Amino acid sequence: MLASIRGIVLDKSMESAVLEAGGVGFEVQVGTRTLASLPEVGKEARLYTYLHIREDAMVLFGFGSVEEKQMFLKLIAVSGVGPKVGMNILSSMTPQEIAVALVTGDARSIARVPGIGKKTAERLILELKERVDDQLLTAGVHAAAPASDGGTPAREAVDALMALGYSSTEASRAVAAVPAGLSTVEEIIVAALGALDRGK
Repeated sequence: MLASIRGIVLDKSMESAVLEAGGVGFEVQVGTRTLASLPEVGKEARLYTYLHIREDAMVLFGFGSVEEKQMFLKLIAVSGVGPKVGMNILSSMTPQEIAVALVTGDARSIARVPGIGKKTAERLILELKERVDDQLLTAGVHAAAPASDGGTPAREAVDALMALGYSSTEASRAVAAVPAGLSTVEEIIVAALGALDRGK
C-alpha cells in the first residue's frame, strides 16, 4: 500500500513535504537528509513511502531511496524504536553509516542521535547486527575508504578475502570491522584475517 509517490512538490517544511499526484496532495513526513535532496517547489520528485497506522492517525513517511526505506523498516521493528526515532536516526546517519555501525558494534555513533540512549543503541546492534544487507554494508565500507586508481583499499581487501575462499558477506563484515586508521590494502587484509580467525 502506497509503496511510492511521484508528483509535484507543492510545499516543504521542517519535517514534511507535500507532493501532488493524480490531483491529490499527499503530506509526507521526511527526514532532514531526504528533505534536503528534494527539488524546489514546482518540480517533480519521487518518494518511497511507508504508511504508519495508529489508533488516532495515519502518517505517511517518505524516503529518498529504497535503501533508506528498508533501513527504516528494520529500525522500527526493534522494540522501543518508533517511526519518529527511526526518522531521527536516518536524519543523522546514512543507511550505509548505520549498517557499518551495527555490524561493528559502534553504539557510540548511534547514541549520538537525538532521542537515542546507550541502551537503545545497544539493543539496535543486538537485534539488527545479523540483519544488515551485505550489499548495503559493502557500499558503506567503500564510501568510508579513500578512492584509488584500482578501486578503494576496502574493495580490494574484500576481493582478496573472497579469493581466499571467504564469502562476500564474511569478507565485507570483516573489512567493516577494521580500525579506521588502517589505509593500505595489506594492513586491512591482515586486520580482517585476524578478526575472521577470532570469530571461528
